[in-house]
Amino acid sequence: MADSGDPLARIADALERLGAHLVPPAPAAAQWLAHPAYVWDGRTAHGVERLDAPALRLLQGIEQQKEAVAGNVARLAAGHASHDMLLWGSRGMGKSALVRASVLAAAQAHPGAIALVQVAPDALSSLSALFAMLGRVDRQFLTFIDDLGFEEGDLSGPRALRSWLEGGVEARPANVRLAVTSNRRAIVGRSLGEQDDPINPRDVVDDKLALADRFGLSIGFHACSQDDYLAIISGYAQELGLSFEVGDALEWSKRRGSRSGRIAWHYVHELAGRAGMRV
Repeated sequence: MADSGDPLARIADALERLGAHLVPPAPAAAQWLAHPAYVWDGRTAHGVERLDAPALRLLQGIEQQKEAVAGNVARLAAGHASHDMLLWGSRGMGKSALVRASVLAAAQAHPGAIALVQVAPDALSSLSALFAMLGRVDRQFLTFIDDLGFEEGDLSGPRALRSWLEGGVEARPANVRLAVTSNRRAIVGRSLGEQDDPINPRDVVDDKLALADRFGLSIGFHACSQDDYLAIISGYAQELGLSFEVGDALEWSKRRGSRSGRIAWHYVHELAGRAGMRV
């Protein structure tokens, strides 16, 4: 112990104690078997007690997409070969809801076998560390990046993600798969000038599309028809014991300038409010 009569020693001790208080504690280790879902912030995972997702039967107007995604997630939960998934296309058509609903259904069929890990887009650089961590756990995981997009001209992010998906030096664990939703199939924005580039005009386009090609399943979602829009409303309304008028439902979509699963759910939420219900 330093001599208490030495002023410099006392100052050094005080600074050491102050520094110990200023250093943030290491994040607690995630309990990877305890929860149905997690949120990964780049350093640690926060457990989610309840996975909030609709029942698969309530997702109408996307039957082919639902069959492909739910089937792939079920295979992952069972420990069978499964694909990374890119869900792309129109906004509000249930891409993220379908991912959550598929994991919920798989977890109900195989209790405790699978968990969803949502990754913030700004935590992409930590994916390798996350995969390595999950690879040591006796459980299946679907890592999920919602609404992913890269800025025009950003090729480092897409290339890094391509490496993690396939072709990297470090193999990804067999118990971990990735699901990404995006409004664009290429994920990266494209400009008309790409086609006019006199130097290797296809190289830039191909470089961007190569990221989408790394996903075993690339599933498009398109704006729904009037019949699909009404079918979505009908499914939710029937589940909640609500009635509605077709003309009123169509007027709701016209006022919002589009038809989608999200707009349909907003209308159902309005119906519930009118009926004095809570959803």
